[in-house]
Amino acid sequence: MISHPVIWAFRSSARCWRHRAVLKVSLRASVVGGRRWYSSPNRVGVTGMEEILARVVAPLPTYETRDKSPPPPESNSLDFMHFYKSLEKEDRLGFLTKLSQDFGVDHRSASELAGKLLDTQLRDLATILQVEDRLRYCLTPRYKQLLNHISRVEGGVKFLVDLRADVLEIISSKASESPHIKDLNGTLKSLLSEWFSVGLLRLERITWQSPCEILQKISQYEAVHPVRNWTDLRRRVGPYRRCYAFTHAAMPGEPLVVLHVALTEDISDNIQSIVREFATVDTEEDVNKINAAIFYSISSTQAGLQGVELGNYLIKRVVRELQGEFPHMAQFSSLSPIPGFSSWLQGLLSQSRKEGRGSELLSEQEWKEVEQATDSSPGTPAVDALRKLVGTSEWLRSERLCRVLEPVLMRLCAWYLYGEKRRGYALNPVANFHLQNGATMWRLNWRADTSPRGAANSCGIMVNYRYFLSETSKNSSLYLQSKAVAASEQVLGLVSQFQKNSKL
Repeated sequence: MISHPVIWAFRSSARCWRHRAVLKVSLRASVVGGRRWYSSPNRVGVTGMEEILARVVAPLPTYETRDKSPPPPESNSLDFMHFYKSLEKEDRLGFLTKLSQDFGVDHRSASELAGKLLDTQLRDLATILQVEDRLRYCLTPRYKQLLNHISRVEGGVKFLVDLRADVLEIISSKASESPHIKDLNGTLKSLLSEWFSVGLLRLERITWQSPCEILQKISQYEAVHPVRNWTDLRRRVGPYRRCYAFTHAAMPGEPLVVLHVALTEDISDNIQSIVREFATVDTEEDVNKINAAIFYSISSTQAGLQGVELGNYLIKRVVRELQGEFPHMAQFSSLSPIPGFSSWLQGLLSQSRKEGRGSELLSEQEWKEVEQATDSSPGTPAVDALRKLVGTSEWLRSERLCRVLEPVLMRLCAWYLYGEKRRGYALNPVANFHLQNGATMWRLNWRADTSPRGAANSCGIMVNYRYFLSETSKNSSLYLQSKAVAASEQVLGLVSQFQKNSKL
């Protein structure tokens, strides 16, 4: 993709030459979501695991000496890290199982203290509080000490982030059902949430003058709209664009979450105008043409930080930054993909056909139009034709098919976003993210992403989640506490059409 040396003339620093091969490869990657597993030529036996753990996981000091015990040597942490990195994937599972199971909480002592706490309920408050504190200390897993000490050595925090990514993969793949592994995950998440609290994060604006290594990672981690080449990357950090990232002192040069923003006159209704139809990279910004900030991509770069709140804080910090730079700016909105809509729709159509309820999704007239537009052969159920149609992106090139499908897909998509729930909250993860932040489900946009990926994921539809700054706190509270979704008249109108046409 980057084949000619003239592209490097864009860079002002000669130090980027030595990184060309690395960046060239990274720009070809659309999503970096896979895990990197270290391998070793020989499998490690149980005895080897027991020996290293017995040596590096120190006993939990007694309650009385908890603040007086000297820290273990740094070599313990380094040995643990080196040993773990040398293991094959299968051995890592066994190693983490043994660590979490054999070096966790002393359950017998915890039970005894819990009984003692019950016995002290009629005693004075000071005695109760002291027993509670002893019990709290006793509930500390023995391996937590090791994790804390690892965080203090060079590269230790990054190691623990990657370690938790491995634990999450074990849990999600059901490679282990061990409750000890889940407890290890909870301990790691709690520690990482403390270490990556918003007060310890640094907001950094990424520009074309940023270090080459950072630009490489920005392109490498872009998971929503893949970066195509150097020119594409330069435009995404150039005029009428902003790119921000949270970084952490313990992981220098490693962006944790990245937000791309387009500065526009109005709230954008399609992604092509943002990532495809660029002005020249040398354009000077005209402040009079900047009235809105469009958050068109947010990517978390560290799988091990899943569940640690970063993205919502990043958006809020960026809003403050932009308000400082453009005091007149009052429109803040996302332009978001709708991952999962197409697969949900395929499942809904399959279920409707199986149960003979296809007529409940579309009106009789709409089914006739689908049959005519798809030239369905006699006897072929229209629902099969529609399923086949939305499984490809070809129909987006046909004005006739787009006209027929627009009212159908728009109301189905509105219901998917607004009405489909998981535990009472929005089923769609992107919707759930923005609604938790207090945004309003503001506008569905037809043919907003006509790329093959956009067609495959969401039938080309995108959605704006609008951030009305005076309402975000109220909206967030209502959503989190009452599961109420703030939505515009357009969205509610489409939902009403779905409910009127469907009997689901």
